[in-house]
Amino acid sequence: NCVEQLFDDDKVNVSKNGAFAEEFAISIRDWVMELDGRIGESNETDHRYKYVGAIGLFVLHFQIFRVLDKRIFRLLWDVYKKIPCVHLIGNVLFFPNEFIIVRLPNVQQLLDRKSQIAVQQQNQAWLATKTQSLSRDVQVYSATVAAWMVRMESNMERGTTLMEDLSARCILFIQGLLYAYSISHQVRGVMNLHVALSKPMTKAAVLSVCRLLELLKAIEFTFHRRTMLVTESINHIIQHLCFKALSCISTAKKRIMSDKRYSERRLDVLSALVLAELSLHGPATKERLLIVKLAMSVGTKMKAFKEDELQIIEDTLKKLEVISQLRSKVRQACDCSFLYWHRVIFPLYLDDLCENVTDTHRIHYMVAALRDCVPQMYAVRHLESSQQLMAAFDQEISKNFTDHLLEPLCRAIETDLRLHIHLHLQLDDRNPFKVGMRDLSHLLKVKPVRFFDRAINFKAHVEHYLNRTFYNLTTVALHDWKTYGEMKNMAEQKYGLTLMESHLPSQTLEQGLDVLEIMRNIHVFVSKFLYNLNNQIFVERTSNNKHLNTINIRHVANSIRTHGIGIMNTTVNFTFQFLRKKFFIFSQFMYDEHIKSRLIKDWKFFRENHLQTDQKRSKLVGYSLKAVRDIGLTNKEVKHINKAVRAVGYISNAMGYVRMIRSGGLHCCSNAIRFIPDLEDIINFEEACKEENLSSETQTAAKNLDNVINNLAKNFAEGTEYFKMLVDVFAPEFRNSKNMHLRNFFVILPPLTINFVEHSISCKEKMNRKNKVGAAFTDDGFAMGLAYILKLLDQYYEFDSLHWFQSVRDKYSKEKEHVAKQAGSRDEKLQQTTSLTLRRLDQYLQEYELLFYSLSSARIFFRADLTAAEEEKDSAKDRGELC
Repeated sequence: NCVEQLFDDDKVNVSKNGAFAEEFAISIRDWVMELDGRIGESNETDHRYKYVGAIGLFVLHFQIFRVLDKRIFRLLWDVYKKIPCVHLIGNVLFFPNEFIIVRLPNVQQLLDRKSQIAVQQQNQAWLATKTQSLSRDVQVYSATVAAWMVRMESNMERGTTLMEDLSARCILFIQGLLYAYSISHQVRGVMNLHVALSKPMTKAAVLSVCRLLELLKAIEFTFHRRTMLVTESINHIIQHLCFKALSCISTAKKRIMSDKRYSERRLDVLSALVLAELSLHGPATKERLLIVKLAMSVGTKMKAFKEDELQIIEDTLKKLEVISQLRSKVRQACDCSFLYWHRVIFPLYLDDLCENVTDTHRIHYMVAALRDCVPQMYAVRHLESSQQLMAAFDQEISKNFTDHLLEPLCRAIETDLRLHIHLHLQLDDRNPFKVGMRDLSHLLKVKPVRFFDRAINFKAHVEHYLNRTFYNLTTVALHDWKTYGEMKNMAEQKYGLTLMESHLPSQTLEQGLDVLEIMRNIHVFVSKFLYNLNNQIFVERTSNNKHLNTINIRHVANSIRTHGIGIMNTTVNFTFQFLRKKFFIFSQFMYDEHIKSRLIKDWKFFRENHLQTDQKRSKLVGYSLKAVRDIGLTNKEVKHINKAVRAVGYISNAMGYVRMIRSGGLHCCSNAIRFIPDLEDIINFEEACKEENLSSETQTAAKNLDNVINNLAKNFAEGTEYFKMLVDVFAPEFRNSKNMHLRNFFVILPPLTINFVEHSISCKEKMNRKNKVGAAFTDDGFAMGLAYILKLLDQYYEFDSLHWFQSVRDKYSKEKEHVAKQAGSRDEKLQQTTSLTLRRLDQYLQEYELLFYSLSSARIFFRADLTAAEEEKDSAKDRGELC
């Protein structure tokens, strides 16, 4: 539409302008002749694209003036003698090298059938010749590109002078660009002509083309790696080239100004040279270079330059144009987006890489060439979203990777490991001099390949495959565990693969976490597990796996059966040491002046207003909590409080652990002693053997049996005394007068319970969310710890005098009544809000009730019905009876 529009109007008659038509034709002819001299030569860059532009101008010339210059057409057509990039289809010129189509006017009249056949034959002959010489061309290009890369990486040799240094760098940069264009033209021509002529490619030709693609991306990566050095040199090279051009222009200006004959034409030439000088005094932008070209097209008239000077300035301007646009030209020359239409060669490339493990790092270049296809996908319009095309492309390439490289690599390594381990069997000949050898470790050393938004790690994929295979096959045949263990060691020695242990249980399937490990790391255990009072089970707080570990009575019983009953006393001793450290932190927390003064003030307020509050803390609900939160502590002191609160939680879990040890010991002893009919009347086997006059060996065995049975019976009967032991150890110190700062501990329990309930509800609500970080459904250790500390301080009666839980029930009952009165409204939104509020109040009330029941249950373990004085009195009474 652009070419076929009307250019004539009332003011300007373009089609009748003979001078313009003649100048237009001369310009096209000169441009085509210049391009014809560069196309197919070693110094060709983007001239093929410009050649298509020249054809477009030829079509525009014919459309405007309706004159067909056969000489220009013949120049355009004869390009096939240098490169086979032209096909005639109807009146269309087809360029398979770039997949470009240009429609020409009535060209069938200019060419006979014989000429068209000659073109087709020439193209086929060129393709056959190039296909046969591809392997040789690959060797030549590999050597030349490698030498160029070495010069680029070696910080580029220095010349004797600065000018020589800049000239050498300029030539080096341009040489790399010329190599890239030459390789790109050859690859595009071969691959696209195979498609255009419907000629299949041989495997050797495909691999040679892939090697050329790798060299193309290697050139681009070299420019990228040396970006800092190129950037440092570019500006100096541009200044040097501008200086050379200005020198030539200055000489021409002097020559014109020395001629005293004046004419307007001479003045125009001089003005053009001045304009070119002004344009060169500045950055070498596209606009300035265009102005220089236009000015020089006028300035070269009237023999202003000599032949050698004209050649120098032309070469200088060409270098200046290339250097100033080096980045974009390198990107254009190394662009491999055309590979999208030829991606069928990629599986064959991967197969060869897996079969002939040589230069494995070059796969990064091939994947980089595939990545060039992605930017153009953003412009697709035939789909709803470009993401669909990219997803399909990603899936296809990933499948090629898996099917043609990763899976064959995994199977080959597994087979090799099996053959190494089973060398004692009758195997085929594995002599590397006869059957060859592949060192697959080179593929495992390749760095992860980046494709789209992920990295393909060959080594990690093989490790995962072997881990999965060895584990699955070991579970099927457990007697083969040693074989797979040897294969795992061989994989590490030969291929450097770090495989995981199978971790198959060597004992019972319910062995669980060992008590010894818990005992040695009890500080870690109490912080990472939560206690359930009713079921006597510990549940892991968080885990990186898809499951949570649990520890119950059976696990403890299994450990006791494995290590012996003596481990129970050792575990309690470890727990004692742990509790002593945490109680020190707890004491520091209670000794803090801010906390101590607030508790005294709170207790004083309660005593003064107990009649008004009906001996309850209902009016103080939230008061103590706010007091603890807002008493103006520094960040350091707040951290200290949080640390102390965590210490109380750890104490609680430690007490739950002691209870589980006690229950596990009872479980283990009961299972071991269940065959004894009556524990109250145990037969003495040693005496029975003596009465029967059995041998001394039998009597010794009977004595050992009596000792075992008595030990089991003793531990079974005394298993309930661990809590009493821990109370008796710490109680005197807690009730000592020097620890008077602990006497108001019971006052801080209301805000602590509020904190616990809010935290518990928050954890339970996270159970229904997708992100379950911090979720938990039980934490009864808190109640166990409170009951234990209250027992140590002998403050059960003081805490009961607060009537805390009853005041909580009254408070929530009043709030529910108040909300229920608003439920009668007809406003639908208000009813929904009311319903949610009632549900929230019920949830809080239920959580307080659960805490109350857990605390009441925990108090039973410590005989909370007696005070310290009453216990002492009972103990004295028992001692008197014993006496």
